[in-house]
Amino acid sequence: MKLLLLLLCLVFPRNDVSLLESGQATTLRKQTSVPSEMKVISYNIRWRSGDDLQTLIKFLQEDPEIGRASILALQEVDRHKQRTGHNNTVKTIADALGMYYVWAAPPTANPTDEEETGVAILSVYPLSDVRRIVLPNPGPNKRRRVALGATVEMPNHRWRVYSAHAETRITMGKKLEQYKAVLDDLAQFPADIPALIMGDFNTWEPNIDGKVRKLFSEAGLKTPFKDNSTFRRKVLFVPIELKLDWVWLRGLEAATFGIDRNVEVSDHYPLWTNVKMEPQKSTQSTKN
Repeated sequence: MKLLLLLLCLVFPRNDVSLLESGQATTLRKQTSVPSEMKVISYNIRWRSGDDLQTLIKFLQEDPEIGRASILALQEVDRHKQRTGHNNTVKTIADALGMYYVWAAPPTANPTDEEETGVAILSVYPLSDVRRIVLPNPGPNKRRRVALGATVEMPNHRWRVYSAHAETRITMGKKLEQYKAVLDDLAQFPADIPALIMGDFNTWEPNIDGKVRKLFSEAGLKTPFKDNSTFRRKVLFVPIELKLDWVWLRGLEAATFGIDRNVEVSDHYPLWTNVKMEPQKSTQSTKN
């Protein structure tokens, strides 16, 4: 049976289209108007499922800092994987929060492998121009990582939003090339579209923060966050804290922002930003 499955996968390799999914909640959250500030969240959820996932959903519904966000950028989001009961995690979250969603995963190293964990964007507004970005420079055992871009279609406003999950076990220079792949996709859209790039950049090496800031600053983006840690884990009972997660803004201003350390569902903490809404000129969807 395994041999037959292998032969079938070699003849009919997994179509990458199947690693990109769009959908919406059965019942969408009602939006009467665009607020003066928009709450956005970036969070590596570490493939939570079961009770942990329900706890996370409750936080996203009720927590004073991350609850009732309008846009979510999530990383390590499973779909149909054994460790998470073959459930569609982003669909479960979207249904609970009443949101639109998109999800993407990288290709697997071998055609018979279980699909990789992915990234997701959820929004109370419709999503368009969805793009799956397979990041360059594979990690160990040819493991790939992915980013996801989508345009949030608000009344009289359009934002370009990205959720990215970079590889951790590659050189610093190769990581910068992964971030640049996301910036290259953003560059295909008009410069006056406000944008957010969020995610787990896996910036654990010494001195990488300055290089990341230089790369994004030169591309016209800025972050309100400093060098506070966004990740914690104990190794041999010793707590390790690192800054791995980022939120970058283009053409937008953060009114308030923070890291919600009361949410301990994952080994990462969620980053939240209340973004000021400014009048926006109409613009084309993409460059011709």
